[in-house]
Amino acid sequence: MRHLFTFLICVVLISVSSCNRKDFTTSPSSGNLQFSKDTVFLDTVFTNIGSATYNLKVYNRGSNAVTIPEIKLENGTNSNYRLNVDGIPGKSFSNIDILARDSIFVFVETTIDAAGIANPLYTDRILFDNGNNQQDVDLVTLVQDANFIYPGKDAVTMKIDSLTLDGQPTTLKGRFLTDSELTFTNTKPTVIYGFAAVPSNKTLTIEAGARIHFHDNSGLIVDKKATLKANGTLTEKIIFEGDRLEHSFSDTAGQWGTIWMRAGSKDNELNHTIIKNGIIGVLVDSIGSPTTPTLKLQNTEIYNHSSYGVLGRETNIEGHNVVIGDAGQTSLAATIGGTYNFTHSTFANYWNSSIRQLPAVLVNNFFAYTDETGQDIIETRNLHAANFTNCIFDGNNNIEFVLDKVDGGGLFNYNISNSMISFTDSNDSYKDNTELDFTSSFYQNIILNGKPHFRDTQNNDFIIGEESDAINKAKTSLFNLDILGVDRSTNPDIGAYQHITFEKED
Repeated sequence: MRHLFTFLICVVLISVSSCNRKDFTTSPSSGNLQFSKDTVFLDTVFTNIGSATYNLKVYNRGSNAVTIPEIKLENGTNSNYRLNVDGIPGKSFSNIDILARDSIFVFVETTIDAAGIANPLYTDRILFDNGNNQQDVDLVTLVQDANFIYPGKDAVTMKIDSLTLDGQPTTLKGRFLTDSELTFTNTKPTVIYGFAAVPSNKTLTIEAGARIHFHDNSGLIVDKKATLKANGTLTEKIIFEGDRLEHSFSDTAGQWGTIWMRAGSKDNELNHTIIKNGIIGVLVDSIGSPTTPTLKLQNTEIYNHSSYGVLGRETNIEGHNVVIGDAGQTSLAATIGGTYNFTHSTFANYWNSSIRQLPAVLVNNFFAYTDETGQDIIETRNLHAANFTNCIFDGNNNIEFVLDKVDGGGLFNYNISNSMISFTDSNDSYKDNTELDFTSSFYQNIILNGKPHFRDTQNNDFIIGEESDAINKAKTSLFNLDILGVDRSTNPDIGAYQHITFEKED
């Protein structure tokens, strides 16, 4: 037994020795390393917010394995960059091997306090080797200061506060804005963590040119009797988007929650705004007046939301020069009745991240739920108006406009005029839907399945070109300038844009 134990110890020692032994020979680096890029540009970051991780590949193209004696950040331990070389984190590394015709990864990330740097363009270098063999790769990051709005924390439990709405606690992390926070300026971006809520009888004013960024699971709530006024200009638009500034996130849907205008909020305005990359761009609830809009949308673009661009629930929305693009469900859902008046608007849903079941625009007069006994209940509400004038309904589905009426009494008023509708009912799914009889008196001057000739649907660019069937087919309205400020007082085109001539590719 003793001999067996001695044998096992020897085996273990040999194994350990084998694991620690380098089973190949290397030569010192000779300054002939190659890199996947000569500069690593880390996209703009907000102060004190960590960046994404970027990678650099280091190649040994030679026929012999090499050892790099030293890899380090030029600014040493004071650098705001962090490295991970061949799986090891740090800011300085020694004796890093690369096999012949092989490579290693260097991962780079950063967190920077804007107050601690003199220049918002922060730079450093990764140095490979030293002396005459030294090579380097530049690191560049733009640091942006911002105003941050965080939810509060319980002083004892340190749990993040949740909102209380209508006297009832919710699961939404966030808080109500203070009086000093009720103006979002354009001097610095505003970054919101959790849900920031506008209190009852207060108005949140957002200045032209302001940028509002939302963290994951965050958004803006306008409480009952509260108001949102976001009035940008043609040259200084207000932008709502996520807080990931990296280029790879510029068109990623679902990064944040929604702008929620609760039932009873009033006189909300979104003018010259861009709202993108959330779950629902704007959610509007209201059990209010059919004559006074809960929300006025003007010259506004709403793109790339994982569920809805605009979801209205028994509310009143008025819009002109509105563009609502890609959404995972529908661009505009005008549901549970209400009042909806849109003029010179473009609804174009070319969502391609998943299968989309709904049309670009859906209008209905009901909601469904299951009661406490398990019975499915459908309740109807009055559709006071669903009026669309000089609008385009288009997308990558066969059917992009649906009126879905449930009989049960009440109003179902609608009128669509001088509009272009994409509607090919190949399976006769809507043959019994009398609301979709485009020859009826509720439709005037309709272009069915016309060619919109959008400039670039994959990038939510819905300017129409010289081949569009929408040219000169709109009727004169009160809105004599298109979304870009182009005059259309004579020969107006359907949709939010007057047509242009596209440049020919070489």
